Amino acid sequence: MTAISVTSVNVLDNPSKVTNPLQFEIQYECMFDLADDLEWKLTYVGSADSEKYDQVLDTVFVGPVAPGQYRFVFQADPPEFSKIPPDDVVGVTVILLTCSYKNQEFIRVGYYVNNEYLEEELRDNPPELPLIDRLHRNILADKPRVTKFNIDWDAGSAAQQQVSGLASGMEVDS
Repeated sequence: MTAISVTSVNVLDNPSKVTNPLQFEIQYECMFDLADDLEWKLTYVGSADSEKYDQVLDTVFVGPVAPGQYRFVFQADPPEFSKIPPDDVVGVTVILLTCSYKNQEFIRVGYYVNNEYLEEELRDNPPELPLIDRLHRNILADKPRVTKFNIDWDAGSAAQQQVSGLASGMEVDS
């Protein structure tokens, strides 16, 4: 049986300027006592060409966790755009929200992100180097890609993959 069931993830302050923090309201349910912390991580994929441009925006540890329902807002600063190839700053990329227990990832929620200029002139004639202060971010919050992994929660217990309980509209990969 799985110990944690993520019941919803809501993207807050969306759309917004790319310089604003990223915010996610996360709700989950714990089925039994967990001795260790849950590790929540938010990763920004800087380029589809190489993982070296990926940036871990923040990591939050929650726990130990007792049975019950929980809700919190995970807020992280935006990526350092100076560490991303200029050709990859504007356009579509991905952000990944993951949760692990004892260094075992058990859920990954991925969102497509579109960074674009609101001004038609900048969209039609983009500058050679991106103007970060003029870019806006739109996280495609209505179609997250949810992937769940079976893990060993604590010694002697085997986790079962649980697909039920996800908010409507979430797609599950396994």
